[in-house]
Amino acid sequence: MNENENYEGEDLDNVVILNDEEGNEVRFEFLDLVELEDEEYVVLLPIAEEGEEEEGEVVILKVEDVDEESDEESYVSVDDEETLNRVFEIFKEKFKDDFDFVD
Repeated sequence: MNENENYEGEDLDNVVILNDEEGNEVRFEFLDLVELEDEEYVVLLPIAEEGEEEEGEVVILKVEDVDEESDEESYVSVDDEETLNRVFEIFKEKFKDDFDFVD
């Protein structure tokens, strides 16, 4: 995963590039890191490709350490709806003044 590819003048400090199920690169804006019950979750916003409409739905993934020596991390999907909702509620509370949330 290369987080430093050149994307025409975009600020890449908060861009995360992940691969989807088909191996395609998908770019996300890193919004926050949320801690819940000694676990960490990232809140990411998909970056729309040119010509695509932005949906505004965030993606929440659990952070797992791959290698403690090199500080490598892996993001895995979260299947538990209750956990997703709790993480999202924490995120919404932290950023209630920065975003307009639609329920």
